[in-house]
Amino acid sequence: MKIKALVMISGGLDSLLAAKLICEQGCEVIGLHFKIPFCKIEIGEGLPGLEIKIIQEDLGERFMELLHRPRYGFGSNMNPCIDCKILMFSRAKELMVSLGAGFVVSGEVLGQRPMSQNKQSLRLIQEKSGLGELLLRPLSAHFFPPSLAEKNGWVRREDLLDFNGRLRTPQMRLADKLGLRDYATPAGGCLLTDPCFSKRLSGLIKREGLTLDNLELLKIGRHFRLGDKTRLVVGRDEKENLLLKQLARSGDYLFSPPEDLAGPDSLARGAMDEELIFLASQITSAYADDTGLEKMDIYYRRFPLKDKVVCRVKCVSKSRFAGLFI
Repeated sequence: MKIKALVMISGGLDSLLAAKLICEQGCEVIGLHFKIPFCKIEIGEGLPGLEIKIIQEDLGERFMELLHRPRYGFGSNMNPCIDCKILMFSRAKELMVSLGAGFVVSGEVLGQRPMSQNKQSLRLIQEKSGLGELLLRPLSAHFFPPSLAEKNGWVRREDLLDFNGRLRTPQMRLADKLGLRDYATPAGGCLLTDPCFSKRLSGLIKREGLTLDNLELLKIGRHFRLGDKTRLVVGRDEKENLLLKQLARSGDYLFSPPEDLAGPDSLARGAMDEELIFLASQITSAYADDTGLEKMDIYYRRFPLKDKVVCRVKCVSKSRFAGLFI
C-alpha cells in the first residue's frame, strides 16, 4: 500500500516540482491549496503534468485575524510571511489525520525569500506549526536533518535535492527535465508584497476597518480619498466596471457617465454629502473619454436604489485630483 503525502500547493513552480518529485518516489500525493484573500494565483481542480487530487480550503477569516497583529511581524511591506506559513502548516497537520497522510511536503527553497525562507525561519515555522519531522522540503532536503519520511524509507534521501538561494535557474532546468512547461511565473503571487497595495491596506485598516467586503474593493481600480472614512474607486476597464457593481453594498454610491460616452463606473463607500457627490462626479468625468466637452452629466444612485440622479460637472484634468489619489 502506498504511503500518502500531503503536498502544499501554492500554484508556483516550486510546489509543482515538489509534488512531482514525491510522485516519482512512489508515494500517493494529495495536493492541498489554501486560499487567502491576497493570493493572485487561482488553482483549478488539477495541475499541469500531474494527475493528483487537489483539496482547497479557504483561510480568509483566520488570515484576516492574524493580519492585525502578526506575532513575528511583517516583511518589507504588509506581508506577515512567517505567521502565514505557521497558520497554513498548522492546518495541514490537522488535516493529515482525516486524509490518512503520513507526512507533509512543502516546495520551500532555502534562501529564496529573505524573511520566511532563511534557515532560522524555516526551523521556526516547522516547530511552531507542530509538524516537526512530519515536514519534508524535498527541494532543499540536504540542508536539513532527515525527516520522518526519509527515516522510514518512504522516500529516498539520495533522490532529494540541495537547491539554495534566489536563483530560479535550477528549478527551471528541473522542470524542463521532468516535462513540466506550463506553470505560473516565479514571483508576484501575494498582493501583500506590493508596496502600493500595502499602503492602501494600511490606510484601510486605520480608517475604515478590515472586512472581506472592503478588501475585495481594495484589489481593483484607482482609489481616491474623499473624506476621512470615504473612498472612491474608479474602474479602469469594462471588467472592473462590472466588478464594482457586483461589489456594491447597501449605502454605497455608484457613478457613471452617459451611456453614449465611454468611461468608468465609480463606487463611493463611506459618509457622503452633496459636496462629496459633486467631487466624485468630477473625478468620474475626468476619466471618461476626452471629447472636448466643457461640462458633462454624471449619473449616480445610492445602492440598492434603482433611480438615478444627474450631476452636471465642469470637465477638468485628471491632474486636478492627484492629491486625493491613494
